[in-house]
Amino acid sequence: MRSIQRQADSWQTPHSGYHWQGQTQRFFEGWYFRMTLPDCGQTFAFMYSIDDPAGGTPYSGGAAQILGAHEQYLCRTFPDVRSFWAWQDKLGLGHWGKNFCQQLPGYLSPDEFDRQIQEGYQVTATRHQGKLSDPTGKSVRWQYTVEPIYGWGNAKQQQSTAGALSFLPIFEPGWQILMAHGLASGWIEWNGDRYSFDRAPAYAEKNWGGAFPQKWFWINCNAFEQEPDLALTAGGGRRKVLGWMESVAMIGLHYRGQFYEFVPWNAQVHWEIHPWGDWLVWAENANYRVRVVGQTDRASTLVRVPTATGLEFACRDTTNGKVTVELWERATGKPILAASSDLAGLETGGTGWDDVWRSPTST
Repeated sequence: MRSIQRQADSWQTPHSGYHWQGQTQRFFEGWYFRMTLPDCGQTFAFMYSIDDPAGGTPYSGGAAQILGAHEQYLCRTFPDVRSFWAWQDKLGLGHWGKNFCQQLPGYLSPDEFDRQIQEGYQVTATRHQGKLSDPTGKSVRWQYTVEPIYGWGNAKQQQSTAGALSFLPIFEPGWQILMAHGLASGWIEWNGDRYSFDRAPAYAEKNWGGAFPQKWFWINCNAFEQEPDLALTAGGGRRKVLGWMESVAMIGLHYRGQFYEFVPWNAQVHWEIHPWGDWLVWAENANYRVRVVGQTDRASTLVRVPTATGLEFACRDTTNGKVTVELWERATGKPILAASSDLAGLETGGTGWDDVWRSPTST
């Protein structure tokens, strides 16, 4: 476990730590952790958030949401912001509900957490643990470790997903992929069913800020049957830049030790996203071309996301979407990669989904 922690610390991505600096203005920070079980075709997505952590507003409080087996949904809120903790120098956070602990909230050893915390969670870059239940009788317990493989960027230099300017208060909200690919081992008990796993694909990202995206889409997969060393994330949205709104998108691939990045400052990125069911994103930079197609005929599952008026059901998700990704050399047209999966995360969120959303230059 210590060697895994040292590995995680050695390539920690920018923005891994908690961003709140004590301000009383509107603020949220959210974390997303996805773990895929290819053997049974299930995914568990853990979503944690904290709103207005200074307290005293109608939106102050935290939440833990899980999109679990068979895309069932569980949500628990934690109204007391004083029971939330997070590290500012690296990835680590947690929120306690009912507990027997006499100390201030913070990271506990796994055994101590099990004894002292009746309801809550704690997360680091290499360990995840928690227990939740709701009034309907749904319950979940989990404990697993993660071996990080890819952060965001090449092996020698981790990058900000939104570029170097994301360190400045220019873009709202901020977005950072914390771990494009890792391997998770442990167990989850979901409504009485126990899922044990060893070296299952894992993923992590976060967002934060005081403003909220109007509209977005997202595609993610790191469980490609024929290409185990492949991780894909693509996304786009309407974000605020110094008070102006702009539409941007990106595609990132980690494949066999190399990072292929298509972002507004180094590539032309195009998209055509339906309100639900079809996602198409394609891009080219100086050296490569890429095309990503996502599809689903499943009904979406609604999940809550931070908004200007607190957590609201403003996001549609599936964790069992179909995705294909193709990558070519631009100069020669030589194919580098062609892969597909039925275990993709697909999402549309926000407002304004009355019609197909096309990028301004997707002709």
